[in-house]
Amino acid sequence: MQEQRLTIKVMSKEEVNIAVEWAALEGWNPGLHDAHSYYQADPHGFLIGYLGDEAVATISVVKYNSDFAFLGFYIVKPEYRGKGYGMQIWQAGLSYLKGCNIALDGVIEQQANYKKSGFSFAYNNIRFAGVADGQLAKNDHIIELARLPFSAIADYEKPLFPAARADFLQSWISQANSHALGVLDNDKLAGYGVIRACREGFKIGPLYANTPQLAESLFLALKASAPTGETIYLDVPNINQAAMALAQRYNMQPSFETARMYTQQPPTTPLSKVFGITSFEIG
Repeated sequence: MQEQRLTIKVMSKEEVNIAVEWAALEGWNPGLHDAHSYYQADPHGFLIGYLGDEAVATISVVKYNSDFAFLGFYIVKPEYRGKGYGMQIWQAGLSYLKGCNIALDGVIEQQANYKKSGFSFAYNNIRFAGVADGQLAKNDHIIELARLPFSAIADYEKPLFPAARADFLQSWISQANSHALGVLDNDKLAGYGVIRACREGFKIGPLYANTPQLAESLFLALKASAPTGETIYLDVPNINQAAMALAQRYNMQPSFETARMYTQQPPTTPLSKVFGITSFEIG
């Protein structure tokens, strides 16, 4: 039987919530307010496929600029899988991103399929899970990120992400049910992190710092801001050995793993300063 053609369109802001809800059903544990921030990254970069009035497939293809993009939320409703609908929306997404170096965090089992579309493996991101203990000694070098001008935060992130993403970043660091902190070194921003409430527990991401010691200070401050006993998560690039050691030092256990892949050469991001990525969905 011939497959039906999907009606594929750009999601409205409200429809991004469908992708987030499906991600939750897949066990990806999105943040409570992620949809709004994701939409700021690229309002044209979220596609949804319909059969009649029923949504059956989603994909996010966030184009940060003409050179770099990130693919995520590639989900087909379970009862419609194996019918070609995923490939239809996949091809529509890749068409939008033509010419970009496209990144994704794919489930390990799907690496071979992504390779068929031109993606190459770079490294793994490992989700660590631990428990908030609520205890922290005062640290005068840790400040509320809101005390700093936004330009200082955007300038700090510039070398740590392959493209500027000011609208997304401004939304991400100020979303509801989150806490954003910076760490200073000689009165200059030397790292920052965000912890946000998720469907289950709290995720720290990003966690950026110039040194492992500053990363640890930030990590402890963010962890302490979560309610005692809650589960906390940190998504660590496994090629940053200091970040792996940090998670393990605080008895965090691996709970999930993705393959970071690119269609072109991996960006020259200094991953030694990336102790936790922002999001598996948009990088």
